[in-house]
Amino acid sequence: MQKYPDRIVCLTEETTETLYLLGQQHRIVGVSGYTVRPPEAREKPRVSAFISAKFDKIEALRPDLVLAFSDLQADLAAELVKRGIAVVTFNQRSVDEILQMIRMLGGLVGCQTAAEQLADQLSADLDRIRASAARFPRRLRTFFEEWDEPLISGIRWVEELVEIAGGAPVFPELADARLARDRIVDPAEVARRDPEVILASWCGKKVQPSRIRARAGWDALDAVAGDLIFEVKSTYILQPGPASLTDGVRRIHEIFQRIHGMASRD
Repeated sequence: MQKYPDRIVCLTEETTETLYLLGQQHRIVGVSGYTVRPPEAREKPRVSAFISAKFDKIEALRPDLVLAFSDLQADLAAELVKRGIAVVTFNQRSVDEILQMIRMLGGLVGCQTAAEQLADQLSADLDRIRASAARFPRRLRTFFEEWDEPLISGIRWVEELVEIAGGAPVFPELADARLARDRIVDPAEVARRDPEVILASWCGKKVQPSRIRARAGWDALDAVAGDLIFEVKSTYILQPGPASLTDGVRRIHEIFQRIHGMASRD
């Protein structure tokens, strides 16, 4: 009998990317249709969206483990368990929990040492960005917009990465709100807090800065007046896995560097 799962279906991208980084891509037999990282993973059979799945197709792949994410996939996990399939559901919402997920996943597939090394490397990279950000003259008031209608902000790992990159989230009190409906914010309150930078990532659709600028009362915001509205690709930042700890936080840090550089030239 094999010691570790050898036919794995990943219902979200972050576990797929982690397994590739651990050199365990040969174990993956099915992925989410939203998977884009790494690009070669899209050659795997696509078996799910985010809150729906092709259960018969998953069964046909004969997985010995399915990896899911969050309460939003609870119904999918329950159905697969009813069909006799082993399911592990992660629910990482912070930087520390993302690193813990990587370590746990490594243990599940017998690559604990490699997973520890990967998590330690990602943590060290974050420390380097944090040290670089400490050299900024000050922290920029930052509003991160993860959806436009209704206006949603404050997902924990993103807010933590904004801080690591050198920003000051304008809604720090939302850090412990795990559900999207608990992170809906009033556009008037955003205007009152007057962010200097707006970072936007609308999952599944392209950010339209003109719509952001057109919101009532937002023309006076420092971020709008200074044309400091930036898109951060959702595949970089809204995936609670390696992508957000690498490309996502680096993109945010580069934006802050550019803004401070502009200020120093004025």
